[in-house]
Amino acid sequence: MTMFWIMTALLAALAGLLVLAGARRGADGGELVTPAAASAELAELDRLKARGLLDEAGWAAARAEAGRRILSAQRETAPVLSGPQDRVWVLGGIFAAVAATVGLYMMVGGSGRPDQPYERRVDEWATRLDTLQPPQIAAVVAREVEKRPDDHQALTMLGVARSEAGDPIGAVSAFRRAVALRPDDAAGWTRLGQGLVRANGGSVGADAEAAFLRALELDPGQGSARYFLGDAALTRGDAARAREMWSPLIAAMDPRDPARADLQARLAGAGS
Repeated sequence: MTMFWIMTALLAALAGLLVLAGARRGADGGELVTPAAASAELAELDRLKARGLLDEAGWAAARAEAGRRILSAQRETAPVLSGPQDRVWVLGGIFAAVAATVGLYMMVGGSGRPDQPYERRVDEWATRLDTLQPPQIAAVVAREVEKRPDDHQALTMLGVARSEAGDPIGAVSAFRRAVALRPDDAAGWTRLGQGLVRANGGSVGADAEAAFLRALELDPGQGSARYFLGDAALTRGDAARAREMWSPLIAAMDPRDPARADLQARLAGAGS
């Protein structure tokens, strides 16, 4: 706590020094070349020529240079310069800003409050699962998996929770561990394939296709596996393989189901 206030004071002092240094440079800025000064210079050049101290060529060159300075002075706008009195206002503004910040922090801040480690937050989340967001649910389930790393159900729940939380890579990791525990679980292989598809941006890669094939070997009724295998076949231009995968799905669907009509249309388009 003491270190916090020391650092706050040092940073405020540093900010004040930087602002005052900038104000000092502005107050000590050099004088501008004004039109009046340039006109006086032209008159001086004329006097020098009249006294024979400047020849015609030198006078013409010097007068042209002075003329350019007059035009430049007319186009430029004088910068804002700060005077000695302005520094007092700047310093007062800095102190007022620091005081207001400290006062606001004392009202709404919480440096004196006890720390709330991550584990304590997970403890709190575990008491109100029905109000949690998907990332919080995933954190609660992940801690349960740490306690029971060989619990197939907990790993499956972790994969689902991470998938809902937008963490497809974490979901794939949990699903892989689940199928390693139960390699004969057809639904587990389907979940793994779906997780791999999400992690691959919606594309059915080789690893996902292998997971879906394994799911169908264990249970030919895995509809999701059939769908993704048919989709992968259509992507490769293999309409016969897609029809083989999707025909059982189409036969099992309600004729009024829009998804059934969509699959039929895609097969028809692939066969034409």
